[in-house]
Amino acid sequence: MNIKLVWTTIGGIMNKIAFVFPGQGAQHTGMGMDLYENSKAAKELINQADALLDFDLIDLCSNSEKPIDETSYTQPALVAISIALLNEFTNKTNIKPDYVAGLSLGEYSAHVAANSISFEDAITLVRKRGLYMEEAGKLTKGAMAAIVKGDVNKINSYCSEDPGIVVVANYNSPVQVVISGEEEAVLRVSQRLLAEKTRVIPLKVSGAFHSPLMASAAVKFKEDILNIEFKDFKVKHVTNVTGETIENKNQISDLLVKQLQSSVQWEKSIEYMIENGVTTFVEIGPGNTLAGLIKKINRKVKVYNVNTFDSVNEVAMQIKGE
Repeated sequence: MNIKLVWTTIGGIMNKIAFVFPGQGAQHTGMGMDLYENSKAAKELINQADALLDFDLIDLCSNSEKPIDETSYTQPALVAISIALLNEFTNKTNIKPDYVAGLSLGEYSAHVAANSISFEDAITLVRKRGLYMEEAGKLTKGAMAAIVKGDVNKINSYCSEDPGIVVVANYNSPVQVVISGEEEAVLRVSQRLLAEKTRVIPLKVSGAFHSPLMASAAVKFKEDILNIEFKDFKVKHVTNVTGETIENKNQISDLLVKQLQSSVQWEKSIEYMIENGVTTFVEIGPGNTLAGLIKKINRKVKVYNVNTFDSVNEVAMQIKGE
């Protein structure tokens, strides 16, 4: 069933829409397989990604015994499924975003959505990105931990005061940040927060992502990304590094390299889009993590999830009924 929608104005002011894409952690066994089985276009796209990779993508996504949670496999798989869902959604509706953004890895899906990078280049880049991040994780004994309802200023102070390397890697929402760095340093900061009854959740990761410990990955990745031809944006793209739009394609490569070591400004990104008229967010990709974070940032905006074949038409109907 195809549903053609018309995005309307209310009171003369355009209600803008943003597409947002999840990052690592959203993956799960079986993701995208209902789409693969029910959509010819999605099947062709996922097969296209599979042909670009040095492993069996369909087997990875459908087989619980495969290493879907390993960074180098997770990253291309998530991007492939997210873009397959994006294409299914946009092909069945006339809903087009005013802004796009992605959390960490999701920024690559957002670039494909903005037409600033090709699907093929995105898949091959994130496969290498994942491999380099895994290698950096093996070279450095890193860790990450989510901090819930902690004082951000205090967390930053504890990180800067620690004798080791530990930083705030993700500013996800007003009630959640993630710290990343040397295992012992992350543990020390975590213990200080736990002593104050702040909730700390150690994360199962293969390295200290978005911290200085990813320096070796950034060096290797820069060599690959310099060979990529970026294109002009068709949609405004909000980058993790600054939490604001990228002005031109010449900034993309530097920002994507920098992103490996810098903090993910997710809360700032969402606030920026809302300040610029976005009233509706559509999370496109496996899971629903971003929807939860966005609601913590601003409960007044509408948030939808396109994460399965059936949800494509369901979300289109929901938006149409607003």
